[in-house]
Amino acid sequence: MTNNEQIRILGIETSCDETSAAVVEDGCRIISNIVASQIDIHKKYGGVFPEVASRQHVLSISPVIEEAMQKAHMSYDDLDAIAVTRGPGLAGSLVVGMNAAKGLSLTTGLPLIGVNHLEGHIYSAWLYGSEDKPPLTQPDFPAVALLVSGGHSEIILIQSHLHYERLGGTLDDAAGEAFDKVARLIGLEYPGGPSIQKAAVFGDPNRFRFPKSKLEGTWDFSFSGVKTAVLRKVRELQTEGMEELPVSDLAAGFQSAVTGILYEKTMDAARLYNARCIIIAGGVSANKALRELFENQSDFPLFIPKLSLCTDNAAMVGAAGYQRFIANKFDDLAMDVFPTWPLSRVSL
Repeated sequence: MTNNEQIRILGIETSCDETSAAVVEDGCRIISNIVASQIDIHKKYGGVFPEVASRQHVLSISPVIEEAMQKAHMSYDDLDAIAVTRGPGLAGSLVVGMNAAKGLSLTTGLPLIGVNHLEGHIYSAWLYGSEDKPPLTQPDFPAVALLVSGGHSEIILIQSHLHYERLGGTLDDAAGEAFDKVARLIGLEYPGGPSIQKAAVFGDPNRFRFPKSKLEGTWDFSFSGVKTAVLRKVRELQTEGMEELPVSDLAAGFQSAVTGILYEKTMDAARLYNARCIIIAGGVSANKALRELFENQSDFPLFIPKLSLCTDNAAMVGAAGYQRFIANKFDDLAMDVFPTWPLSRVSL
């Protein structure tokens, strides 16, 4: 640990298509957070192309880390540890961040901490900017977290720091993946989440009432049914000779079905497990309709990261790394990536 009272962690994130590095203090205060996005690169593919993503990480990782350190006005002597996303994610992308973290650990002597990507999203709920006032309250336990992104849709019960129980998750597409696929069906661009949200503003969510897959008796989700329902409606409208699809209404109906079931199941879980708060995190937590559903309830204190922290970033990795640092849970240079790494299997 440095001579300062504060604990400062360098976070590194390369699990998918965002190259990011950040310096986080005491697990909550963001000193710097640099994100190099690849969205424009992958738009022409309609989704993330793994080989392209890993090559872009190789080009971006060193400049991004250097910028994060410069913006923090720190040297490596001012840091206490390096935290890096170990998984889950794209293998080639993860390896780039892991190798960078190992190289820095080897040359600086700083301890190394492997972080689960989903764990990072959870701890984004504790973060605030260096120019912001510290929040008056922080998440309390037990907490129920809804993690919704392009690759994951899960309800997690958090009994205490670093203790997670997966209650349920998607049986097919993740919510973000369903947004991407439906966006393509109705002629909207990638990424689907922002495109559908924008189109839905002008739509009638009641014109097309798409099904919510409740999967009674479980905390699981399934979005294949609503996706198929949209496809059938599009074909039906085209068969009827409609020259221009009612994109806004289709988007609004789909968005209402997905956000509605995410909200209902999360609220039910929070009630059953006597949660002290609800945490919503992951890329889909940026969806305005989903945020409004939870913001309009008054049963539970709500913690949702600000929009810039919903998508993948290294500040959340630094925040999760801090919790492992104070628990004395470190890794070594033999650490490998886990492309598949359920949060329920994260060990203390």
